[in-house]
Amino acid sequence: MVDVEEGVRRVTFPLPLGIDHVHCYLLRSSSGGWILVDTSLGVRDPEAQWRPVLDALDGPVERIVVTHLHPDHVGGARDVHELTGAPVHQGREDYAQCVAAWGRHDAARFVDYWARHGMPGPTVEGLVRESERLRAAVHWYEGPELLDAGDEIDGWRVEVLPGHADGHIVLLRDGVLIAGDTILGGITPAIGLYPNSRPDPLGDYLESLRRIEEELAPRVAHTGHRDPVLDPGGRAREIRLHHADRLERAQAALDGEPLSGYAVSLSLFPDDLSPTLRRFATAESLAHLERLVREGRAERAGLSYVRA
Repeated sequence: MVDVEEGVRRVTFPLPLGIDHVHCYLLRSSSGGWILVDTSLGVRDPEAQWRPVLDALDGPVERIVVTHLHPDHVGGARDVHELTGAPVHQGREDYAQCVAAWGRHDAARFVDYWARHGMPGPTVEGLVRESERLRAAVHWYEGPELLDAGDEIDGWRVEVLPGHADGHIVLLRDGVLIAGDTILGGITPAIGLYPNSRPDPLGDYLESLRRIEEELAPRVAHTGHRDPVLDPGGRAREIRLHHADRLERAQAALDGEPLSGYAVSLSLFPDDLSPTLRRFATAESLAHLERLVREGRAERAGLSYVRA
């Protein structure tokens, strides 16, 4: 456990995913206890994972806040709730997406979505196997206290910054942003188009980056992965330029014949990827293709895309 600000501690857990760790944060409450932000993956033995963390604190965990529904952030919410009795808070739109993703999972629709966007059968089959293993580690909490933009958690203002997840929330106080995965250093947050998602996630994300740079203007962002971002506004500009370049590359990949999101992903992400990482690549390609459509630079051809 590391003190990263006065009254802000970071605890890091390993992940068996494409990225090998996730940061959770403990915020000192006005009553002397702690507010936990994010919960890593769910585990078979929550006591073994969390007891060393809880015993190292000088007060109880009084609240649990989930920034977004992705497994490495919401996955342990029920585990920590059962250990501490602390209420769970989650963004209103994010919780609706969480229920759709983890509570009402439709395997046939999941398979159909990726197949219709061009993913070959063997890759889809591998994706299903990997996804089912991951689902077992998502111990989401049913019935949290719902948060909206402008709400406060013990002096931390809630903001909704969609893009990486449709209802992604962050906490902001005195120039300190508890950012989840809205902004990261060294890598860029994945922005993908998924079943049930908002229609233009990249457009949403570009607006969130603008708000970080121009409106929220935090001094520092403590993120879900890697080191803190010491110049969030500058990093937001870098990520916007990254996506501008990827939009150019996605448009260039549309070379005449209609192409699926999967086919474009092979141009944008040519490495040999696991089924799960290819899903991320396809979803990211679809998000960029939909942004091109909205900018008048591409057109849909059924479920495929052509250059405008």
